[in-house]
Amino acid sequence: MKTLFLLAGLPLLLSTLHASAAENSLPAQVDAKRLTNANLEPGNWMSHGRTYDEQRYSPLDAVNDKNVGQLGMAWTTRLEIDSGTEATPLVVDGVMYTTGAFSIVYAMNAATGELLWKYDPEVPPANLSQGCCGPVNRGVAVWNGKVYVGSFDGRLIALDAATGKPVWSVDTIIDRSKSYSITGAPRIVKGKVLIGNGGAEFGVRGYVTAYDAETGKEAWRFYTVPGDPKLPPENPAMAMALKTWTGDDWVKWGGGGTAWDSMAYDPELDLLYIGTGNGSPWNYQFRSQGKGDNLFVSSILALRPDTGEYVWHYQVTPQDRWDYTATQHMILADIKVDGQVRKVLMQAPKNGFFYVLDRTNGKLLSAKNYVPVNWASEIDLKTGRPVLTGAADYSKEPKVVQPSFLGGHNWHPMSYSPKTGYVYVPAQHTLAELKAAKEPMFFPNKSVLNFGLEVPDLPEDPKTFKQIRDAWTGELIAWDPVKQAPAWKQEYASAGNGGTLATAGNLVFQGTADGRVVAYSADKGEKLWEHRANSGVMAGPITYTVGNDQYVAFSVGWGGILPLLTGSLTNKAKVQSESRIIAFKLGAKGELPPPKQAPVFPNVELKLTATPEQLVQARNTFNGLCAGCHGLNAVAGGVVPDLRYLTKEKHEAFPAFVSGALIYRGMPNFSDILKPEDMELIRQYLVKRTHDLQADLKANAAN
Repeated sequence: MKTLFLLAGLPLLLSTLHASAAENSLPAQVDAKRLTNANLEPGNWMSHGRTYDEQRYSPLDAVNDKNVGQLGMAWTTRLEIDSGTEATPLVVDGVMYTTGAFSIVYAMNAATGELLWKYDPEVPPANLSQGCCGPVNRGVAVWNGKVYVGSFDGRLIALDAATGKPVWSVDTIIDRSKSYSITGAPRIVKGKVLIGNGGAEFGVRGYVTAYDAETGKEAWRFYTVPGDPKLPPENPAMAMALKTWTGDDWVKWGGGGTAWDSMAYDPELDLLYIGTGNGSPWNYQFRSQGKGDNLFVSSILALRPDTGEYVWHYQVTPQDRWDYTATQHMILADIKVDGQVRKVLMQAPKNGFFYVLDRTNGKLLSAKNYVPVNWASEIDLKTGRPVLTGAADYSKEPKVVQPSFLGGHNWHPMSYSPKTGYVYVPAQHTLAELKAAKEPMFFPNKSVLNFGLEVPDLPEDPKTFKQIRDAWTGELIAWDPVKQAPAWKQEYASAGNGGTLATAGNLVFQGTADGRVVAYSADKGEKLWEHRANSGVMAGPITYTVGNDQYVAFSVGWGGILPLLTGSLTNKAKVQSESRIIAFKLGAKGELPPPKQAPVFPNVELKLTATPEQLVQARNTFNGLCAGCHGLNAVAGGVVPDLRYLTKEKHEAFPAFVSGALIYRGMPNFSDILKPEDMELIRQYLVKRTHDLQADLKANAAN
């Protein structure tokens, strides 16, 4: 673990940066009172969603729809590793705390971007292959002079906010033989640090744990799916959940239900809300013999934050077999429903429906699809369940499902403006073919995903592929949760666009997959401002003040599952991964350096000796083992090397690469799965894909 400390006089600096620092001689002096009353400090952004209700709405209006065109770059700071950057920065009394890839934590002067300290938890690179979506991290929490981060390899670490030095560290993982990971930001409620985990595709059992913020001592743990039915359930909630599972196959598969991102808290009701993920494996037949709802996968849970006691649940997608997680951002608000003000929880999960729940009891108030869907015709308001269509069942024959497993909306944060009453959803149009595997294929290798499906595939035929590629698009939707209808939309060519921020200045800010940051009028959706960002923007932006200046800041850096797995569908964004923080303010004149350039195709001649039948086999093997990082059909999305560009020397070293020679860079060792002849067939498939690319480049040049 490494801490780089760059500014010894930090407390003195803070006192000059922010008026409230006069009351707080040490940095990050955040307590329950400040978090609960965060709206009284609009110049700070002290928790993941700014306020416990996770609205991501700022009362600041110095930057507004009349002058936003005068925004210029105030500063930019490069992060250490160019990879997916998903963190929402926090700003407390003039200091910004954020994370980059591999859970590295940065503290910066929020007015200048000057690095104050950096902490590297030194996540072993080999752990990279034990997560689905790259070494991403969505940020930190702050409390009583400490900064908290969940590391990719499953530790929860408390740092001294003044120096970045570790105060305590705990291992949150219950079983190190499984591929658990942490990518979500911790939350702090009533002196407890809350953290979940990911790994459902690798066969784990989900849970959320609360730790004492001062000591790191475990306070409670809530499992999201039942354990071995031969053992007593941990609590009444698990006894209830167990009745919705059949057999015991899920014990080997883990069951899933991981809580890898969203949480919210209502101090008045004293309820903690947690969203859970997909079942493990996806295939419901293998997981639970095709029977039961499988609580609490794809559910919203309400717990008591002091004890972890279950209060209520709503299962967004019963029996989830499509990877339709409910881990997407949840927003708490008080809105009118049928003429009566209700305390609601709103979510636009992967399955394509926008839900409004009564957050006091979990009752469904309304639900409507916000993107095109074909797996369900509607959500029955009497039962709260989806009405499935024929497209939902892929157990006997392949089905094209919309949205795809990447969702109509993924983790990218929404925002809500109480001024307009709209929720601003970074939505996307995706579809995918799902085909059940004939036999459950359980791989004990910690780097191999277990879906219970046939290997995902995309056609290599250019005409057919173009039809699919053109269907994968993005849009920003201003959604009216009362009418359950869009108020306005902005369309994007690519899926995977960034989270949103709403402000009292009648503005909505968003970064885009194609490397821009944009501001729209919140009421009408008119584009008012745009600036180059050099790379795809996925994270939610923030706004804050230092002195008399209002800043708007973006975490920039292309990555995550979309460009890693489906690079061929998202590389129309035409960006490379370049990680940085960019802050803007009125009248600033800063300029970004030129963006990173795409790799140049090597002038290389490679001999193809494999037969067409062997190449089909090799493609299936590649897509099953390698596509999670290098893209389906070996088309990368600007984050990791595109293997169609390998030089002759790298082709010669290919057997060593897949046998552990690059494990220090996160490339897994597949020698326990692949024989030498299998490795050669995969290499031959890459030769074939290089030839395909050469032909495409020649055809494009001719046109």
